[in-house]
Amino acid sequence: MKDLLKDDRRDAALGVLSGWKLQEGRDAIEKSFVFKDFNAAFGFMSRIALKAEAMNHHPEWRNVYNKVHIVLTSHDVNGLSERDVTLAGFIDQIAAPT
Repeated sequence: MKDLLKDDRRDAALGVLSGWKLQEGRDAIEKSFVFKDFNAAFGFMSRIALKAEAMNHHPEWRNVYNKVHIVLTSHDVNGLSERDVTLAGFIDQIAAPT
């Protein structure tokens, strides 16, 4: 799961993610989320933090009030890996309205 995603594997992995885009100038993916208020945004980040810690794979992120911007890349392989896709899928799951 630590392998750098290349070519067809990369395209297939990105094809299953909704709204994530390649970050310009980096081998990373990014997505922004907007919530009702700061409490909802912070709760979202807390859930991600618990999952990320369990995976030993931590996002780069920024929070301003109700907005959260997330960048995922695997520093140990200098680019996008399956771990990024797995974490992005989890993030999308918990961000989805219930």
